[in-house]
Amino acid sequence: MVTKIINKIIMAEKNYSAFEGLDLNNARNENETREEYKSRQKLNKQILKLYSTVGRERFQQMFPNGVEEALKASTEKLGEAK
Repeated sequence: MVTKIINKIIMAEKNYSAFEGLDLNNARNENETREEYKSRQKLNKQILKLYSTVGRERFQQMFPNGVEEALKASTEKLGEAK
């Protein structure tokens, strides 16, 4: 029983993708303004810097559902605050 739970946790960690759903492409998208492109590049740079600073394990603890989920949650909170 305990080994099954441990195996599930290990498999979940192997399938973890911190950057899933993020556009890390350096090229500007077709329907993206210059301002949107620059802000996306700045955000990507900050995220990658944090990842390289703290490492994969700590990053996974900070963002268990990935960065995109955290960004959505913070955007919703900002919308509620207005």
